[in-house]
Amino acid sequence: MSGKAFFIDTTLCTACRGCQIACKQWNQLPATKTHQWGSMQNPKDLSFHTYKVVRFEEHMGPNNKPVWYFFPDQCRHCVEPPCKEAAEDEAPGGITIDKETGAVLYDKEKLKKIKAETVIEACPFNVPRAQKKTGYLAKCTMCVDRVHNGLLPACVKTCPTGAMNFGDRDKMVELAQKRLGEVKGRFPKANLTGIDDLRVFYLLADEPKAYYNYAKVDVLPGGMDRQMALRKIGRSLKELSSEWSMIHKLAS
Repeated sequence: MSGKAFFIDTTLCTACRGCQIACKQWNQLPATKTHQWGSMQNPKDLSFHTYKVVRFEEHMGPNNKPVWYFFPDQCRHCVEPPCKEAAEDEAPGGITIDKETGAVLYDKEKLKKIKAETVIEACPFNVPRAQKKTGYLAKCTMCVDRVHNGLLPACVKTCPTGAMNFGDRDKMVELAQKRLGEVKGRFPKANLTGIDDLRVFYLLADEPKAYYNYAKVDVLPGGMDRQMALRKIGRSLKELSSEWSMIHKLAS
């Protein structure tokens, strides 16, 4: 599979949150007002101005010792993005796939034609966020402006431990599989998520649910619910109708 991908090795993540800051700096995003909510995770969630957040989960490990799990959350840049499928009828061209990288990109002006909830609810990973007053949608862009100029995404460039990796998707898959083999002795439950159908995949030291509800989803991004299936059928019928009208005009 061509294009680019992120490989995020959570066994190397120290939650320094350098990736969060680098993302904000490069995209010129304002700081997020926060408050103490009982966790070291800060800010609490993704937002219109926060494309990336390192999630914290604390568990009791062996010998009753606390164990921290860190999950750098961002758009997964699905190979077949459900959000694009959901927006195609009402906001054609509002969501596109970059030919060079495979990045899923939002055009906020075109997406104004559709309810933000339609796009948000289509995402199996609960990633897109809307601006309250305008309804504009935003998320990670894979730093395509940097990548097109031969640079690494800002979050990858700043990572001091090697947890964040980026490159040709095939090479990232190889690296992920290699790292899985290397850490299995230390973390018997280690697993990879998203390696088949996403452009952001993770090496986890434990079951995905120990990290975050959306660390892994049971419904693959390529899957469709009833509403999305009806949209696709309706679009196909419109296309057939248009083709028939064209043929009829040519024949007459």
